[in-house]
This record gives sequence, structure tokens and C-alpha cells, in this order.
Amino acid sequence: MRHYLGIFLAVLLLGVPWFATVYPDQFIATLSAVTSFNDQFAAVILTHNAKTVADIQSKYNAVTNTVSAKKVRILIVPGHEPTYGGAEYGSIKERDLTVELGKDLKQLLDNNGHYQVYITRDTNAWEQNFDSYFKTNWDNIISWVKINRQEMTHLISVGSVKRVTPTIIHNKAPQNVAYRLFGITKWANENDIDITIHIHFNDYSGHGRNPGEYSGFTIYVPEGQYSNSTTTKVIAKDVFNRLEKYNPVSDLPGESTGIVEEPDLIAVGVNNTSDAASMLIEYGYIYEQQFTNSTLRSSALRDLAFQTYLGLQDFFGSPSVLNSSMSFDTLLIPHDWRQSITNKTASSSLDIYALQTAMVIDGVYPPGDKNLNDCPRTGSLGPCTLTALDAFQNKYGITDEKGVVGPKTRTILNGRFGVGGVM
Repeated sequence: MRHYLGIFLAVLLLGVPWFATVYPDQFIATLSAVTSFNDQFAAVILTHNAKTVADIQSKYNAVTNTVSAKKVRILIVPGHEPTYGGAEYGSIKERDLTVELGKDLKQLLDNNGHYQVYITRDTNAWEQNFDSYFKTNWDNIISWVKINRQEMTHLISVGSVKRVTPTIIHNKAPQNVAYRLFGITKWANENDIDITIHIHFNDYSGHGRNPGEYSGFTIYVPEGQYSNSTTTKVIAKDVFNRLEKYNPVSDLPGESTGIVEEPDLIAVGVNNTSDAASMLIEYGYIYEQQFTNSTLRSSALRDLAFQTYLGLQDFFGSPSVLNSSMSFDTLLIPHDWRQSITNKTASSSLDIYALQTAMVIDGVYPPGDKNLNDCPRTGSLGPCTLTALDAFQNKYGITDEKGVVGPKTRTILNGRFGVGGVM
């Protein structure tokens, strides 16, 4: 092998000067072609048009002043395929939870005239625009993926981009699934999408039929070197601040910061592919009780959608409520507590779920030095809730209903957190 390499180098060193001397015009043409290729390659690298904070905020504000102004375009991507993929826990399927939350979020956004909202699928099939796009652009998607991968390889090789090792190892998507994810990003770029939100629920392998040891939400954003990273992180921070008030942040090592920069997730723009501010939100672990219990699930998912909506409103500096009659920053309050709550109350109920939420607002839940990972809102009257209830009753001078949400406690709850209540 060394002999062949020596011969190649000798030919290169002797041949290039000879070729330039004997055939100067052809040499110049060849050199020009190589230079042109490099210029074209560089031009491809420089064609990304990532949305800036100013771009998106100015578009939102323009809708108020100009009827014909373009609305902020948001793409909601319920995680996984319509009939395939995602975590499962008993009969609960992640791919179904993501659609329900996605539809709730779309409805909230549709009610705000500043947004034009798209969603990629329902529980049965891809939305028609995306189904057609995948079918008619499949080869273009594959070519586009290769070009972007080559760009990133080149940028790393010349030192313009530093290779970063992911903090968390994610499951690798099958090839066709990966191409559809890339296709969604390509469609978003071509259709002037401003913000893309991928909806997921986490899982932790090895837990069997019992819940795993981790809980909480995480927001994945593009790695800092990607052109859509800065804008995404600004929006993600506002969404994070809203979600954090009522929901635990993931306690999985590597996710405990709550917002995680990710270099390799297709959803957020691996290889600098996404122009939109793109985030992937793991809204919690699929085995958490508020998702597995059918009594709580829809209320929990809708409130997660609402917190996401409020985070977007915070980013735009817009009023946080849907209408002037709303006094609270959660859809679980106001609540009407009509029945007393005792240890004989159903093991999981909306009354207890709303009670836990009200006590978060009141500042007594979670109790003591506990956090929401230690004391999640489960709708169950467990030790955390009883301790917080005791603090709540002491705060309002209720001394004869210990461990029970009786008439006096319900009067306080309904007065402060019921219909017409004030924080």
C-alpha cells in the first residue's frame, strides 16, 4: 500500500506542473471548475434562513395593525407515526397522547387571531398536505438530507463547527421514519413556518409493569452552533417557566436542567436543517399517574397544552389569558368542590387534582422541602397532599377538619379558587 501511495504522490507532484505548462488553458478551466464547485458548495451552506426573535415577534405584532399581515405560523408535530412507534405503558400509547395534546394546543392557538396553525397528523393518518408531500417529494427529501449531512461534515472538517457529543442517547428512528421527520422539517422551511413544536412523552426502560423511577418534563432545543438555536432557546425558556410551575422537571440525569441542547435530534434541526425555531417537548413520563388514570388524563393533557400556549404568549409579550374573565393561569382552576374529601374518596379524583393545583397557587404544595418530583399532582390523597392540606387549613384558621376537606375547607377553596374566586 505504501508503494501505491508513493507512486500517487509522485504523479501528483510531477504531473500537475507538467499539465499546467503543456495545457495552460485546460488547467485554468479545471481550476476554475474546482473553484466554482467550492463556491457553489459554500453557497449551499449559506442559504439557511433561520427565524430570529425579531422576525417572529414583529410578525405577531403586525397582525394587530394590518389585516393582511402574515400571521405567525406554528407547526405542531405529534410524536411518532399515526399507527406505529412511541412508548407504551399498559394500554396507554404515547402516539395517542401526543395527538390529544396536539389537538388541544391547536385549538387554543386557533382561538388567537395572531396564529396560523398546522398539525401533521391525527391518530389514524397523516394530514393530507403531509401525506401528499411525502409521496411526491420522497426522492427530493432523501437528496436534501444527504446535502445537509455533507454540509455539516464539511463544516466540521474545516473547523467551522465543533462536533458535540449528545447528553442523552435517544432511540434511533427507522430509516423511513427518519426521512418523514426530515420531510416535515423541509416542508416547514418551504412553508415559512416560524415555530415548530414536537410533542412527546418520555419512558424509562426496565420498569416492567410498575412505574419507572424518573418523572417530569424536558424541552430539547437545537445545539448552540445551529442557526435556529438562539431563537428556539428564548421561546423554550418562556414555555419552560410556565410548565415548571405545576409540573416536575425531569430528574433523569442529563435532563435535570429542563432545557437540553441537542445536536442529533432530527426534530430540532440536526445538521442545521431547520429554519424555524424548533423544540421537542417531553411532557412527562408515560407511566405518571395523571396520564395513566383515565379520570385525570384529558384534564392533565389540556392543561399542559394551556401552559405551552401561555409560554408562547409570554414570548410575544401578550396578555396571558384567553379572555378577560379568566383569573387563573391553569385550566384546572376554577373548580367547584361540592363533596367533602376523605380517605374514603376515590383513589384518584379531579377534586383532589384540583385541590393539589389550588395549593400550588396558594404556596403550600409541595410541602416543606419537597419538590414536584417527590410530590407530583396525582389526584390522590397521599402523604404529600395531607401535609400540604394541614398547612393550608392552618393558614386559614381551620382547626377541626384535619386530614379532611370538609365544609369549612371547601368554603375557603371555593371562595378563592372556585368560580368567581380570586388568587
